Amino acid sequence: MTKTVGLLVMAYGTPYKESDIEPYYTDIRHGKKPSEEEIQDLKDRYEFIGGLSPLAHTTDKQAEALCDALNEAYDDVNFKLYIGLKHIHPYIEDAVQAMSHDGIEDAVTVVLAPHYSSFSVGSYDKRAEDEAQKYAIKLTHVKHYFEQPKFIQYWTEKINETLDLIPDSEHDDTVLVVSAHSLPKGMIEKNNDPYPNELHETRKLLEENSNIVHVAEGWQSEGHTGTPWLGPDVQDLTRDLYNKHGYKHFIYTPVGFVCEHLEVLYDNDYECKVVCDELGVNYYRPQMPNTDSLFIGAIVDEVKSIY
Repeated sequence: MTKTVGLLVMAYGTPYKESDIEPYYTDIRHGKKPSEEEIQDLKDRYEFIGGLSPLAHTTDKQAEALCDALNEAYDDVNFKLYIGLKHIHPYIEDAVQAMSHDGIEDAVTVVLAPHYSSFSVGSYDKRAEDEAQKYAIKLTHVKHYFEQPKFIQYWTEKINETLDLIPDSEHDDTVLVVSAHSLPKGMIEKNNDPYPNELHETRKLLEENSNIVHVAEGWQSEGHTGTPWLGPDVQDLTRDLYNKHGYKHFIYTPVGFVCEHLEVLYDNDYECKVVCDELGVNYYRPQMPNTDSLFIGAIVDEVKSIY
């Protein structure tokens, strides 16, 4: 007999249209309305990458691909998809309510982020759990999937493909910059959070499995809170690496993200490229996982290991 189980896929969310930008930004800032200058800055960034982020569409496609792959992997379970977002509708709580309405009693949750932090994945899980308890829905949470062989294989293949674009004689003049979204340093240290170590482990696995010679680790897209965030920032890191080693080729793999969106299309493809252009070096950024079968398969394998 086939059992119907909820699949709650959670993600950050992004504005669907320009009029969503202000309420979206207000939600990110815990209800504090941004200034006109801050709103304009965000609008300008979206404008630079083509108007709005492709994130909403990609999240839907990733969630659908994951649900289809899970239903292929399980004979006795029928996964029913729900999408819950952190900062815009449908919110995480809306998705849990929809599960209750459909009579779902058991669900697996997945956050579209490969590394665990209590401030990122943990905060999504808590919101889902708090809402699920109201309806007696049992949730099984995927915490991370950065160690899954298919996740590492995806990035290894992308790094090697990029290296093929660079003459063999210049591989020693090439550096890989592995990065994830920065988080406030004080909170990470206070809670002994595993997040920095998980990025470090990812970097080691990519170094061991790919053909890259030189690898560096950095952080990006930090918020403006007036307090220290995890560093070094990838732009500062780029300058330091160039000044110390004179690298000619910089390959950026923002492995903490899973698709092309503002933090990649602007923070990497614009801000990091500006630094590379300034230094007279070559900028490379392989395609993000999006709905690649290796990436989707990595999450499926993680689900199978816990459910």
